[in-house]
Amino acid sequence: MRGMAMRRYLSLAGFLFAFWLALSGHYTPVLVAAGAASAVICVLAAIRMRVADPEGHPIELFWGTITYFPWLIREIAKSAWGVTKIVLHPSLPISPTLTVVRASQKTTVGVATYANSITLTPGTITVGVSGKNLTVHALVRDGALDLESGGMDRRVSQFEGSV
Repeated sequence: MRGMAMRRYLSLAGFLFAFWLALSGHYTPVLVAAGAASAVICVLAAIRMRVADPEGHPIELFWGTITYFPWLIREIAKSAWGVTKIVLHPSLPISPTLTVVRASQKTTVGVATYANSITLTPGTITVGVSGKNLTVHALVRDGALDLESGGMDRRVSQFEGSV
């Protein structure tokens, strides 16, 4: 387990350093060294405060992001197009629906990812979370039925690695 923790700390330091580089815009040797030192000091402080945990920096989810985020962006675009058609339709054919879906994810990060993915998708919003039950408001009944079919739940579980 110590090896995984070390990889997590190195990954966190690398991420913080890359973020610092992206925001800095100055790449002189002294400033780059200061940025690297700052990243290491931040990680050491996080370790000391016991906040550099698997939930805060889940490196094991990295490979799942390669397939999950493009899929999520595609779902957001499809839903945005559907909501646009509804809004522009003269009779505004909405059928607001409240439904409860069960999250099958094993971790709190997985459940939070599922709830946030629902909210990011136009036309649906997670209005409540109680354990693994998510209360969702959908603009149209078809949106609620799509969630109830479990497609997004399966994708998030696959992303999390619990399938």
